[in-house]
Amino acid sequence: MTTFNLLLIALIQGVTEFLPISSSGHLILLPSLTGLDDQGQIIDVAAHVGTLIAVILYFWRDVRSALFGTLRLLQGKIDTQGAFLALCLLIATIPVILFGLFLKLTGLSEAMRGIAVIGWAMIIFGIVLYWADQKGPMTKTAEKWTLKDAFQMGLWQAIALIPGTSRSGMTITAGRMLGYTRTDAARLSMLMSIPTIIASAAILSLDVVSSGDTSAWRDIFIVVSMSFAAALLALSLMMRLLRSVSYTPYVVYRLALGSILLWIAYT
Repeated sequence: MTTFNLLLIALIQGVTEFLPISSSGHLILLPSLTGLDDQGQIIDVAAHVGTLIAVILYFWRDVRSALFGTLRLLQGKIDTQGAFLALCLLIATIPVILFGLFLKLTGLSEAMRGIAVIGWAMIIFGIVLYWADQKGPMTKTAEKWTLKDAFQMGLWQAIALIPGTSRSGMTITAGRMLGYTRTDAARLSMLMSIPTIIASAAILSLDVVSSGDTSAWRDIFIVVSMSFAAALLALSLMMRLLRSVSYTPYVVYRLALGSILLWIAYT
């Protein structure tokens, strides 16, 4: 692939991964609407690794707490805040792994990669996000995360495997419905992305290894670096904006893009 194509893919993945506008939907649309070649699994893995590094760096305090907590959890102990956070993240990740395996084994993941599906998902779940953000109370903080809330947010995260829904959008929607503040709903959503991205990258990596195609190291370096930089910038801006701005601008974008996609799909 050309350097321009790689940079475009990395920027799209990096900017959209943590915004509630669906990174997978945008990456699927890129070759469909521009005529560019599909980026392939190796580039997908590289882009995910870049965004993974960004979220780990941005939320390093929480990540470090969860890492030490995981060691306590492996010893059968849930006696620290970090261990409980690690347990919540584990509970929240189980639904998306199971649903993801189901979609992959049945072939439904490929069947849903159409422009019409993405368009409808953009609009429908954009409206749901707007409703949750406007009507949801803001009485909980991330420190009050419970196992029940983690499981419910995990179920919403599993639905996000439908292209166009947005993983961050679905988990933020769930968080706002459960009463978390805008910034804390986003914070939990980003922390939930870490094990999910790791699982996704691991599955894609297995496909890459089985294919035997591991030659594109220059492309991998470019995509990892650029997706990391773009994701870190997008994440920083969103978390700052949420202190004074609602999720409405993202909803407007989803409705506009979804309408355009449906027009393209049906005409």
